[in-house]
This record gives sequence, C-alpha cells and structure tokens, in this order.
Amino acid sequence: MQIQNLKVFCDLAETASFTKAAQINQVTQSAVSQTISALERTFNSLLVERSKKQFRLTREGQVVYDCSKQILQTYASLDSSMQELKDVISGSIRLATIYTIGLHDLPPYIQKFMQSHPTMNIHVEYRHASQVYDDVLSNIVDLGLVAYPVKDAKLEIFPLHQDPLVLICSPQHPFVKLKGIKLKQLAGQKLIGFTQTDPTRKALDKLFRQHGVQVPCDLEFDNVETMKRAVEIDSGVAIVPEVTVRQEVGKKSLAAVEIENGQLSRPIAAIYKKDRILSPGMKQFLELLKGAE
Repeated sequence: MQIQNLKVFCDLAETASFTKAAQINQVTQSAVSQTISALERTFNSLLVERSKKQFRLTREGQVVYDCSKQILQTYASLDSSMQELKDVISGSIRLATIYTIGLHDLPPYIQKFMQSHPTMNIHVEYRHASQVYDDVLSNIVDLGLVAYPVKDAKLEIFPLHQDPLVLICSPQHPFVKLKGIKLKQLAGQKLIGFTQTDPTRKALDKLFRQHGVQVPCDLEFDNVETMKRAVEIDSGVAIVPEVTVRQEVGKKSLAAVEIENGQLSRPIAAIYKKDRILSPGMKQFLELLKGAE
C-alpha cells in the first residue's frame, strides 16, 4: 500500500467528490475509483457509501481516514524536516489567487523565487475570492492569496502586507485639477465598482457608511480590467488597488487622485488549512511575499 493511495482516499473524503479528488492528484476519476476499491480489498471493508444522492464514509471508512490523515501529516513533516536538514528546497506549490493579486502583484515575486529555487514548481490558479477559499479547504491548492481575509476555524491566516487603494478617473475629469479629494466629494459622482459580493467592494461600502457618504454604484464589474476601461472612457470614477493602474497612470490614459481621508489600503494575506504541513519551499515563498511592501 502506497502513501499516494492514502492521499487519494483522504482527498476524496474531504471533497466528497471523485472529480475533485482526481483533479487534486492529476489522475482520472476511474483511477480514483480503482484506488478506493484497492483499499477496500486491503482492509476487507466497505469504506465509501456510493450513492447518486449523497457521499459519505462508512464507519470503517472514517477510521481509515483518521489514521491515514495522521500518516500523511507525519510523512509531510518527515519530508519537510529532511529538506531542511539537507538545506534543499524542492517540490511544488499549488496556489490560488484573486485576479488583482495574481495578475499584478504576484508575477515579479514568482520570478524572483524561481530564480533562487529553480527546482521548485509553482502552479497558479486565478479565481474569485470565494473560489480561493473553496480550493484551499478542498485541498485543491496548498495556499490561497486573498484580500480582506475571512476568519475560519479550519484556516490559518498569514498576513502579508497592505495594498494601497487609489481613486482613478479619466484625465479630463475635474478631479485631476485638485491636489486631493475627500470621500464626501464623491457624493453625486458616477461610481464604478466591484460586484457587491467582492470583499473590496464590501469594505468600501462600509467606509462610505462610516463617513456618511452615499455613493451608489452606477456600474458594477467582477474584474478590475473592465473597470479601468470604463473609467478611461469617462463613464465614472473608481477606487482600485494602486498596483493595478500603474501602467495606465504612467501612460496617462488614467489619472490617480489622492483621497485625503487617510491612506486607504486593503489587507492582503495568504491562507492555508490548519492541518497542512508547510514545506520549506512554501515557507520561503510566504516570507518572500511578506516582504512585498
């Protein structure tokens, strides 16, 4: 019996999905089914109740899961200790990130990390915030990168840095002539925002309420790129992460205006499951990101 078979079983137990277990382990659904059948023959017990309506472990399956999880954690700890002992950084990192971080913040740090650790491999998935949490909890990825991290009993939150937010408008907008603006000056403006479920949008809506400013969103988008294009054609103004508009501000297709109510920023953090043993490579990657201010 191989360690990998136990991992496939644990992934299936935690995701309750043959499809996700296959995706995590980069095998076919048929291979997952064969692995489970092989384990059932080994223990001479039914481990999974297979039903179209629901998925659940049998009593024997729960015992195998609990013990297998301990074995996998011990093995991961052993592998991590051996790498640290030999001063070797190798392996892979599966990463899920929200689009604004993945497309704008992340690339130079991945490049720097890979230059220092050429034997490492980083696989990046670009996802919406809720999907990042799902991927981490389902073991589809090792680490997630999010803004405004949400506490969860099953997750560890590793704070990274504060991501500055700026007001952007078209170069022809009257705000450009001002040295700065206060939030109350946004009243009556056409605001372009993220969708209401987006964590940054929720934080900005709360900020407006705290300052007694009513700024209804005339346009809502689920990505910053579309927001920027709408602002460029003077459809309104928007508050976005500063790193996402550096290129446009440099080319003067957009203008950034300082908000005088104190520096606005959003907290960026990495998340991972509490029972996950971080490899030396993962630890060093997180420390590199933490110095990304």
